[in-house]
Amino acid sequence: MPPAEQEIVWTVVVAGGSGARFGGAKQYADIGGRRMLDHTVAVARSCSAGVVVVVPAADVAAESSRGLVAVAGGATRSDSVRAGLAAVPDEATIVCVHDAARPFAGAELFDDVVRAVHDGADGAIPGVAVTDTIKVVDAGRRVVATPDRSTLVAVQTPQAFRAAVLRRAHESGGHGTDDAALVEQAGGTVVVVDGDVDNRKVTLPGDLAWARERVASR
Repeated sequence: MPPAEQEIVWTVVVAGGSGARFGGAKQYADIGGRRMLDHTVAVARSCSAGVVVVVPAADVAAESSRGLVAVAGGATRSDSVRAGLAAVPDEATIVCVHDAARPFAGAELFDDVVRAVHDGADGAIPGVAVTDTIKVVDAGRRVVATPDRSTLVAVQTPQAFRAAVLRRAHESGGHGTDDAALVEQAGGTVVVVDGDVDNRKVTLPGDLAWARERVASR
């Protein structure tokens, strides 16, 4: 039996951003006749018992009318995740957190992170190898270190967590660029599974052009 069928998995899809770098609310951008958010929610639904979508407060009513469980996001990503987590039922045993801006995450990736948590990890995140040399710089832009890139991965979503662990990690009200950072700070064990290079985050207009081309070429 697949781990998702042995656990009660819910997914929080984070779509509360204003799209400042993108130039607009990218989560609603059209990709092949469907909104980016709808692409993302569709795969999350196929892998979860339920999905909570976190959107800007002004959009909650409209998204709820589409049949989504929608809640208002907060000032930061972590605040938005906490808002979504509050809407996840207590019966959930594993919670996945996924960015709406990654519309091409496959069901296999969801299964991989859920399986890792089912097998005992507090959290599991997808990661891909870093191919560029990374430099650590100080406030004056001086290089202070060059990490061994063989020890580095670029992290993606969906990220899966034992529900109780994720809730405890968020109780502090802390902030991080991803939820794994909060779980790590709380002493949890987070493992990395193989990510997918096509699970690309749509951040800039050029990324949207790539996403549209990808769908058109299918």
